[in-house]
Amino acid sequence: MDSASTEPRIAFEDFLKVDIRAGTIVSAEPFEKARKPAYRLAIDFGPEIGVRKSSAQITVHYALDELVGRQVMAVVNFPPRQIGPFMSEVLTLGVPDENGNVVLLNPSQAVPNGARMF
Repeated sequence: MDSASTEPRIAFEDFLKVDIRAGTIVSAEPFEKARKPAYRLAIDFGPEIGVRKSSAQITVHYALDELVGRQVMAVVNFPPRQIGPFMSEVLTLGVPDENGNVVLLNPSQAVPNGARMF
């Protein structure tokens, strides 16, 4: 194991099982019943996958009005997960800033909705 990671190594085939796609947020609403401040997102992943729902704790860095039209990356092949009264269908990806608040992962240039990360 090298010093760059403390996690166990996985096979490349395991990585390929995780289906990470680009999508565009088409709607964003407050998720008032969430335990931690969050938004309910609808994300368009193109004709193959369609629009999927996600709950995201991104309220610190993002206002609702700036989310629609933003491309994000998400895992689209996890089973749906019940989050309070909401069924989240994809895991929207982000990384924590220095205070632990989520910063969304997104392509640096526009890509087709549904484009798979590799």
